[in-house]
Amino acid sequence: HVQLAESGGGLVQPGGSLRLSCTTSGNTRTINAMGWYRHAPGNRRESVARINSSGSTGYADSVKGRFTISRDNAKNTVYLQMNNLKPEDTAVYYCNAAPIPIAGSWGQGTQVTVSS
Repeated sequence: HVQLAESGGGLVQPGGSLRLSCTTSGNTRTINAMGWYRHAPGNRRESVARINSSGSTGYADSVKGRFTISRDNAKNTVYLQMNNLKPEDTAVYYCNAAPIPIAGSWGQGTQVTVSS
């Protein structure tokens, strides 16, 4: 079983930045790629970014050029640096395996609110 815990969210003004962290524990050896997802009220959960074990990354078009995903394997942590945040980035952000998340391993998520 894999445990995931997200942190780092908060309230930020448009144009601001946040850095999210995701710590992983448990049976993570079978996971090659990790990703960040977000879920805004009234919308479906969407994939935001992902990174594989070799460091290759991929991003949703809506965040390309503004968000950067990275990982520290020694710390079992995945990060999401979010710059130039927009109100439409407001959502609960989660981490999980990518491209197919592990059902039952979703964490609590971390709320990101972009508002003036």
